[in-house]
Amino acid sequence: MSGILVFGQAGQVARELARLAPDAHFLDREAADLTDPKACAAAIRASGCTAVINAAAHTAVDRAESESDLARLINGEAPAAMARAAADLGVPFVHISTDYVFDGSGTRPWVETDPTDPLGVYGATKLAGEQGIAAAGGQWAVLRTSWVFSAHGANFVKTMLRLGAEREELRVVADQHGGPTPAADIAGACLTMARAMRVDPARGGTYHFSGASDTTWAGFAREIMTQAGLACRVTDIASSDYPTPARRPGNSRLDCAAIARDFGIARPDWRAGLAQVLLELKP
Repeated sequence: MSGILVFGQAGQVARELARLAPDAHFLDREAADLTDPKACAAAIRASGCTAVINAAAHTAVDRAESESDLARLINGEAPAAMARAAADLGVPFVHISTDYVFDGSGTRPWVETDPTDPLGVYGATKLAGEQGIAAAGGQWAVLRTSWVFSAHGANFVKTMLRLGAEREELRVVADQHGGPTPAADIAGACLTMARAMRVDPARGGTYHFSGASDTTWAGFAREIMTQAGLACRVTDIASSDYPTPARRPGNSRLDCAAIARDFGIARPDWRAGLAQVLLELKP
């Protein structure tokens, strides 16, 4: 096989990758079980690919608190094994990570070199994956992103649309700040990076990528209601009013200057991305 090998098939970013790169080869759970890192590495070595994108992960943030061993296998050990296999073949490896590697303090957008300090298991396992990839010794890129949404799977937009059609009011957290990011734009960024890295072996590293401009979950919810024409009222609440098993970062703002500088990838307008998602979801 020549071309790009993608881990993941049903997830939000993987679905968008399939749309943007239909000639790529996609591995679902049956073809590559991320709880078996050796099998993931073997799949890469047997593929004959020219680049690898890992769009698969354990993304259930709250469930990860009670599934720490599983999350560490999928988010930590499997990506590291993939990166080592890609390094052995001399092909670029692109991996999607998260703002949850930070503690969410302050108000300044996080830059790639800021100290990491995850609040929970999900962030800790994703950080372990980043560290394993960096230690693999090959050509790699880690793309940290936030608040992913699309017309596929379970995400904030689809939840708000369902609840907004059922209720007159929704109480939504307003003290967590970040950039909603369309999965389609994440997929496009991964492909741009993988292709550029194939041309220039010196390219790679850790990069931040999120939608513009930054908002709160409540602000995001209001825009969803407005664009969808729903009369549901959104009321601001504090994170403490909506307790979850895993703590969420208060500050998920990401400084995306480096990816623009090195790859020419600009922050996407999440409102425009939302409009596209709503079009896709129309019956």
